[in-house]
This record gives sequence, structure tokens and C-alpha cells, in this order.
Amino acid sequence: MATFSKDYFSRTISLFMKNLNDYVAVYQAQLQEGDILIAYKELVSFVMKLRTDLKRNPSFDYSVTGILHGYLDYTYFYFSNDFLKSKKLKFGLVLNHLEMRFELWLLGNTAEIQKKYWTFLKETKWNKNRVEMPKYSVLEVVLIETPNFNNLLLLQKSLEIELNKNLLEISTFLYKKTNF
Repeated sequence: MATFSKDYFSRTISLFMKNLNDYVAVYQAQLQEGDILIAYKELVSFVMKLRTDLKRNPSFDYSVTGILHGYLDYTYFYFSNDFLKSKKLKFGLVLNHLEMRFELWLLGNTAEIQKKYWTFLKETKWNKNRVEMPKYSVLEVVLIETPNFNNLLLLQKSLEIELNKNLLEISTFLYKKTNF
């Protein structure tokens, strides 16, 4: 038997109070204008290229998964190495469509692992302004706050620099501080 969360029911009730056909008509009209289709395709293509280039880079010492798509909210891929796998962790490189920025997430493989690492990391500089655990991760770092998509080569280089800097810092911290 399927189980549904309270969040699912509240979204569903809210949705039908406003009339789904109205939402679909607006969605269809926006798609027919074409701008959203072009932007989304180009954004996903950029993340796909970034993923491919990182995967092919011999100095990027992580195994990389395929591209995942949210509900027009996130485009992302996960990557991990033996150390992270031993801790049941993985990183995610995320294009946050709602904020239109690039983020690095640290995630646990299960809800239990997420809670364990949230408790461990909530007092660190990465989570200093958070009062509760992020929805999908235990740590989120903004890599590029306002990406300039008019120069994709420069954007990719800047993103790789920020990514590698943060990966080194977070991984070093985890390596030195985790003994569980």
C-alpha cells in the first residue's frame, strides 16, 4: 500500500483549490513562448558538459553519477570516492534553478546518516547560519552566487576552481574530524 506524506496532501489540496487546469494553461503558454524551453535545455546542457569534463579529468578523484533532474527546481549529479563511501556520504553539484546559482551539497546515503552528519556539522562554518538541517543535504555551499551564462567557458573555469577549493576543505575536515 502506498504511503503519502502530509506535504504531498497539502500540495494536492492546495493544487485543486486553485484548479490544475489553470496552472497547466499557464505552463503551456510559457512553454509555447519558447524562452523557458531554450533556457532549460541550455542550462541542463551546461551541467552535462561540466559533469563530462569533470569525469574525464584525471585529477578529479571521484566517481560521478549521471545527471538528475528535479521538478524544474534542481539539476544535479552526485560524486563520491572511497573515503566518502566508507562514511556513507556523497557530494552533489547542484544547479539551483529557483535561486539560479551553483551549489555543492554533502549528502548522507540514508536519513539516519543525514541526521548523524547534520549533528556533527551543524556548528561548523558551513552551517553557522542554519537553525535546521537543509531539506536534502547536511551541508550546502554556494559556489557561484550569480553565474554569468554569457561566458560559459569562464563560468566553467570559475565553477571548477570553487568546487575544487571547497571539496578539498570539506574533505580534509571530514578526514581529520570523523572517527565514526
